[in-house]
Amino acid sequence: MHDRGMPSVGYSSEVGSPMTDGELERLLDDIESDRAERTESTTDSDKFRQAVCAFANDLPDHQEPGILFVGVDTRGRPTGVAITDQLLQNLASMRGDGNILPFPSLDVQKRVLKGREVAVVIVFPASAPPVRFKGTVWVRSGPRRGIASPDDERRLNEKRRHHDLPADVRPILSADLDSIDELLFRRIYLPSAVSVEVLEQNMRTVEHQLMSARFAAPGPPPCPTMLGILTVGRSPTDWLPGAYVQFLRIDGTELGDPIRAQHELRAALPDLMKELEQILRVNIEVAVDITSGPVEVRRPDYPLVALQQIVRNAILHRSYENTNAPVRIYWFNDRVEVQNPGGPYGQVTKENFGSPGVSDYRNPNLAVVLRDLGYVQRFGTGIPMAREAMNRNGNPPLEFQVEDSFIAAILRRRA
Repeated sequence: MHDRGMPSVGYSSEVGSPMTDGELERLLDDIESDRAERTESTTDSDKFRQAVCAFANDLPDHQEPGILFVGVDTRGRPTGVAITDQLLQNLASMRGDGNILPFPSLDVQKRVLKGREVAVVIVFPASAPPVRFKGTVWVRSGPRRGIASPDDERRLNEKRRHHDLPADVRPILSADLDSIDELLFRRIYLPSAVSVEVLEQNMRTVEHQLMSARFAAPGPPPCPTMLGILTVGRSPTDWLPGAYVQFLRIDGTELGDPIRAQHELRAALPDLMKELEQILRVNIEVAVDITSGPVEVRRPDYPLVALQQIVRNAILHRSYENTNAPVRIYWFNDRVEVQNPGGPYGQVTKENFGSPGVSDYRNPNLAVVLRDLGYVQRFGTGIPMAREAMNRNGNPPLEFQVEDSFIAAILRRRA
């Protein structure tokens, strides 16, 4: 009799296994299950990879892992074959050897089932099917594994489109609806986005209103989306650490020069944008010309419109995923640099960045929110408006540094 508390030996376990010995043994005995495959062979690498591919595709949409049992006969009985470290390493290597694409998420373990050692490959459903082994899509239908039909591939593509939500409306599963500031949502956002007549007739709960605005995902349980946290979250950086703006006013022309003022703006969008606009206004210097004509002329060193458009663009188009970097505004004596994490997106490339009529949206729903709040009037016009304002004010032309991981806009001071 084996010890149920015995620890397993795992390899390439990027996701911890939720499966107990009892759950594994029940799947092992269920000969008709489409979540389990059994093989006595320890060397048939193509068969192993086909099984991994099929489980990753999860055609029946169980949304639960599939299990490949190695060292087990077709009736679910362990054969007693030696489960060596080399075998486990070979199984774990299936994840990243390039034969299965996109890379599957799997966990390889040595477990003691029914009193004997068995190699267990736990394969988690892919978020972006179809998954292919050497270019071929494999699926499971009942206990059988086979090549996907055209209709199977259509279903898998539909699953991918469902999962491929824009980043700004993906749910933040670790948060709950208490992280949403209901008062901010009802007093500031809703009146900006919805007409008074509609609001007066709206009998839906706040939870349903949040879902309608794409600020919450239905769950279960309901949870905020990235858009909801950014727009009306109580503390956005608790869930999105890079969702803030860093402002430095530098007395000089290099980052190492003395700092005159610094701010970190960490509020939800309505408050963050309001505070940011005040900081921009305070730092603009206005020169008064009383000699060149009969009327006094006031010229700012930077046009407010240009600064507004460039900063709003940075907040809108930045990446909020896979980075904890903020939007950075460095205000030097001779220039202002605005940098946002995330390079060109979609149809925008390094070569065509800033060209008239060329635009795309990493965060399309955030663009709608900024429009609703009054910070975007027309989509795709931010850079042209900034260029025109700089030209009218007598500033040098706008400059951009476009890299794969960030974009920086440089506004030079009027001479």
